[in-house]
Amino acid sequence: MKLGLSLIWALLILSNLICGAQEIKNGQLQPLTSGGAKVIPDSWSMDSLDTSPMLIKYLGVSYGKISKTQTLDIYLPNLRKEPTAVIIVVHGGGFSMGHSRMKTDVSPMLEGVKRGYAVVSVNYRLSGEATFPRAVNDVKAAVRFIKANAENYNIDTNRMVIWGGSAGGNLASMVGTTGNITYLDGDNRENLNHSSSVQVVVDWFGPCDFTSFDQQFQKAGFKEHNSSIGENSHESWYIGQNVLKEVSFTQMANPTTYIKTLDPGTAPVFLIQHGSLDPVVPLQQSIDFYNALKAKLGDKKVTIKILEGAHHFSPEFLSAENLSYVFDFLKDAL
Repeated sequence: MKLGLSLIWALLILSNLICGAQEIKNGQLQPLTSGGAKVIPDSWSMDSLDTSPMLIKYLGVSYGKISKTQTLDIYLPNLRKEPTAVIIVVHGGGFSMGHSRMKTDVSPMLEGVKRGYAVVSVNYRLSGEATFPRAVNDVKAAVRFIKANAENYNIDTNRMVIWGGSAGGNLASMVGTTGNITYLDGDNRENLNHSSSVQVVVDWFGPCDFTSFDQQFQKAGFKEHNSSIGENSHESWYIGQNVLKEVSFTQMANPTTYIKTLDPGTAPVFLIQHGSLDPVVPLQQSIDFYNALKAKLGDKKVTIKILEGAHHFSPEFLSAENLSYVFDFLKDAL
């Protein structure tokens, strides 16, 4: 029987994690050297956004015909003449929960409307409806839909950002590394004359290698943490079987798998952010992804910022300071 995400969070909140000084040496997160403090994940909510302040919006727009889930919400800035850059938002929720108007996951990106961006928030098929790679298929189809309908919404398809947190970070990174890989289009046949490539990826603490969660947490000194291994983990539900049953298949859900196909000249720019005390997705996941991207694309195409003391979707990510950092990064990248 699948445990509800709320119960998992409750169990995590009751857990104590040892924390202390961390450093990166040779691309590896070193074990914690001091302890005693408690690490408690921040609350995660399914509450919906208040979209009433958004004057120009199109909600529940269909981008696919396979499922009623295949919809997106479009928010446009006011008083614009020229086509605008767009931020495509991919919500989190362990691939099994969530929706395109989740306040926790979408409100940071909606700040982009105030800064002159169009913002498009995407629903995709969750693991209870369809397993991997359907969520990837859906998000890629949503990107193609935006390109095909860009004139209708005055969107500049040469300035496209995809931004997601947690599961959404994985899916955003999958789009970033597979923009021209058509076999991941799946059964979504709409707008195939357009690619799903984008110019910028913002990956907030997205999982990359579901098979290594436990080892990485243990090496970092976490006594209590999320485990991706087991029939009832969110990651196994997403893959459709225990993540260790067929590792070669599980690795197809790892954006690192596709880095070798990237052209450094046309690949997106990546910004990766992760909390140093994340008990849900190991920090080492983002470090490994960063190192692999840097080896292929070089320093100018990938940036990592570790938020010291931050947990999973904790306030440090949503602070005015950090959002200014991200939007400044987008301005420079575009």
